[in-house]
Amino acid sequence: MLMLMWERSPLFWTLFPFIFFATSSQDKHDDGPVYDSSAWTECQSDQEAPLYNGGILVNKLPEYKPVKDINGDMVNSPTFTLQNLSPGSFYSFSSWVRVKNVDSALISATIKVENTYAKCIGSVIAKKGCWSFLKGGFRWDSPSTSSQMDFQNSDQTRKNVEIELISYSLQPFTEKQWRKVQFEGINTERKRAVTVHVVDENGFRLPGAAVNVKQISTEFPFGCAVSKTILGNLPYQEWFAKRFKATVFENELKWYKTEPQPGQFNYTLVDQMMEFVRKNKLIARGHNMFWDDPVYIQDWLENMTAPQLKRAMKSRIKSVISKYRNEFVHWDVNNELLHFNFYEGKLGPNATLDMFKKVHREDPLATLFLNEYNVVERCDSKASVDRYIEKYKELKNGGVTVAGIGLESHFAIPNPPFMRAVLDKLATLKLPIWLTEVDVSKMYGLEEQAMYLEQILREGFSHPSVNGIMLWTSRSVGGCYQTCLTDEKFQNLPTGDVVDKLLLKEWQTKKKHGKTDEFGSYSFRGFLGEYKVSVVYNHKVINSYFSLGRGVETKHITVQI
Repeated sequence: MLMLMWERSPLFWTLFPFIFFATSSQDKHDDGPVYDSSAWTECQSDQEAPLYNGGILVNKLPEYKPVKDINGDMVNSPTFTLQNLSPGSFYSFSSWVRVKNVDSALISATIKVENTYAKCIGSVIAKKGCWSFLKGGFRWDSPSTSSQMDFQNSDQTRKNVEIELISYSLQPFTEKQWRKVQFEGINTERKRAVTVHVVDENGFRLPGAAVNVKQISTEFPFGCAVSKTILGNLPYQEWFAKRFKATVFENELKWYKTEPQPGQFNYTLVDQMMEFVRKNKLIARGHNMFWDDPVYIQDWLENMTAPQLKRAMKSRIKSVISKYRNEFVHWDVNNELLHFNFYEGKLGPNATLDMFKKVHREDPLATLFLNEYNVVERCDSKASVDRYIEKYKELKNGGVTVAGIGLESHFAIPNPPFMRAVLDKLATLKLPIWLTEVDVSKMYGLEEQAMYLEQILREGFSHPSVNGIMLWTSRSVGGCYQTCLTDEKFQNLPTGDVVDKLLLKEWQTKKKHGKTDEFGSYSFRGFLGEYKVSVVYNHKVINSYFSLGRGVETKHITVQI
């Protein structure tokens, strides 16, 4: 309990990097488990071996106990009774699942918290006749050391589903071991070894040359949403440009803003905001072309016939892309289509397919994204990781180019093992994954928001398949959607301090100073990005620049002086 209180203290997260790095040398000798990122998305006739050899479930068989499912039916559910759970520890869970009496069903794994409610820790679309891989997890925050984990149907269209499990595993990680997983992921995926060779005009190596290295910019696109309030606001613009290299417009680019009445296009705010983007050499995501949520559909669209709606959509695509072709690096083509279906209801099941094809035809250089909420945040029967993957495969089989996975990431209390498990499964698609709208619910205080935001950012940045992170924290007239990083005078709040600590300090290479060795070389390990290297030898100074991209090999730079 003391550990939980200490971890929830703002001081813990302020001192964490120093605590962690001070003990990292001991971590090298820690015999704790190595995280297994294995995941499968295809249903298989034969299951794989259990991860971690079963972990603490090795040699255990599930009991079958009566449980009430989503439809209110009492069914016999596979159940594990868990003992000796450690408060503050992380648990990675996996199992292969099959259903017997229906073709398929969404099966959820849940764990009882203090015998009061069941918390979902993962789900899978299980099928009859083959095994599907469920991966999830939880952090145990209860003072109790025992619980019950069971499995039940979460599909309202299925009744009395019989569930089978095999090759199940539950692996605990201490707080220290989980942080080590993150540290090693960052060190491996976000950094690379560099050797600078200093030579004379004849190519001979020069020992004793002074080498100074400075990182100019980072490769990882870490950004933040903006709204129209940034226009003409110099303090806001200076604060933003100091930290971020990517952005997205909160509402200004959405259809209901740019064409509030039929044929009356208004891009004034977008044009002004794009000037800010260009001036500061930012990359910008296009959010969004269409939005399936009927709440955000203009009234004049709702009563259109199908042919009228198709013409209006074609006009929307041509209008916005003719102005900004090649300027938005991404497009969220049909936002939140797993939760809503306005366009499908009007135009049929191929509506989104047609959207992707038309947008790609008009702007072939833009990466086209699916974008959805509650995929990594928590279990959601409409937006489970398997539902997301099914939608991607449906569009791919229809001949469209879906090239990016957008995960909105609107969190309450984050569940890092669940988040990592979902990312593992999505990584099997081998597409760039972006956390596109990261924030923390305003139901929490400023210190709690900062603590949870740091947990989310560390988990995202340390996962090798995450290619970008975008915060959803733009300041508007009334404040922010959920999370603010500054007050109205652009002084950092605790959340802003977290961002500065990570972006400006921990996730950037500090200035390097040294001299070349007897072989005329100077080596270091740095974060990916752009660098300036200055070499001083016999009162002569040479400046050189290089890019450090992903790679397992050491990057060799030769500077002639």
